[in-house]
Amino acid sequence: MPVFAIVNRKGGSGKSTLATQLAACLAHHGLGVMLGDLDRQASALTWLRRRAQLQPAVVAVSGRVVDPRKTLHAPPGVSHLVLDTPGALHGFELARTVMFADAVLMPVCHSAFDRESAADCFAELRRHPRVASGRCRVAAVGMRIDTRTHGEQALREWAQALGLPFLGVLRETQNYVRCAERGLAIFDLPPARVQTDLDQWLPILDWLAPRPASAAVPAQPDPGEAVAAPRPRSSEVPAAPALPPTAAPAAPANGRGLWSWLLPRRSASHRGRH
Repeated sequence: MPVFAIVNRKGGSGKSTLATQLAACLAHHGLGVMLGDLDRQASALTWLRRRAQLQPAVVAVSGRVVDPRKTLHAPPGVSHLVLDTPGALHGFELARTVMFADAVLMPVCHSAFDRESAADCFAELRRHPRVASGRCRVAAVGMRIDTRTHGEQALREWAQALGLPFLGVLRETQNYVRCAERGLAIFDLPPARVQTDLDQWLPILDWLAPRPASAAVPAQPDPGEAVAAPRPRSSEVPAAPALPPTAAPAAPANGRGLWSWLLPRRSASHRGRH
């Protein structure tokens, strides 16, 4: 079962937003998703309670420390786990999370305090054997970025200096705020209303896409190396992931990645279909 952990030590970095949106995206497109809320504030569980009567459903699990033996025995139909972790996660609890996570997404806001906290967390993460060997991948996502500023470019340069893959940004918008109040995600809304936000999720979903078991995953690079955010080529992605038979259309021909089909896109040939 793929496990995606949302990790950042600093409170207010956007962990719950990233976790709930990702869980809803997967559930909205036919995958059985369990959302684990490990934070004392229980923001993700609050969102789930507001979503209780909505479909598609997301299963909840909570607890201060995740026990892999219990988590892996998920309810029938659950195929993916998204973890919203607490702030100040370090030491044993951070290592325990990494022990069974397939990928770690690190949300980072554009401020000196956020970047410093994220850099310290990444420094600890990369020393873990699973991260160093590439068995658990780590990447950053810019959160609440004002598109009128140079925030995205500044975060890209910061991440490159650390050797931390940077997947892109989610813009500052009331769409996420209004969705949180109703237990919704942008993926539940009419695409025409949130197309800009849907587009920003493409590189994140592409990076999370399943990889062939035979594909060699390089270890995290040394600081100072120029590293671009990894974008899997279409030839490197399996033609058929572990998805329900009715939920897995053929991989797109545009080479944007296997999970690009999750997001309804408006192009010259598709405009007006959604």
